[in-house]
Amino acid sequence: MESPLGNIILYTRDMRKSAEFYARYFGFNTTGEVSEGLIELRALNNGAGILIHQAAKSVKLGQVGVKLVFHVKDVAAFVAEAAERGLKFGAIHEANGYSFANAKDPDKNSVSISSRAYR
Repeated sequence: MESPLGNIILYTRDMRKSAEFYARYFGFNTTGEVSEGLIELRALNNGAGILIHQAAKSVKLGQVGVKLVFHVKDVAAFVAEAAERGLKFGAIHEANGYSFANAKDPDKNSVSISSRAYR
């Protein structure tokens, strides 16, 4: 049975700020409008979408239980371009034939860029 990943729900403190972050730095399309309690972000390449949901005050954000990994061909170039637009990544790490770097979104959720898919 086929079951492709369709969406990831992110709980955030500031829905519009988070939607803008993923649209600006990772190329998602969004109207920014809240509909049915969510802001929908659509991937340009038919990848999984992101649904931004308002977090309850009791929800503890920024845990390491989930990390969003974005596939990029050239990690160093992406890091440099993101820095010009205001997003700072940590050190670029080299692994078994690929590289990756980590950052945080506005709610301190872990995000990573990786060239692993292209090795």
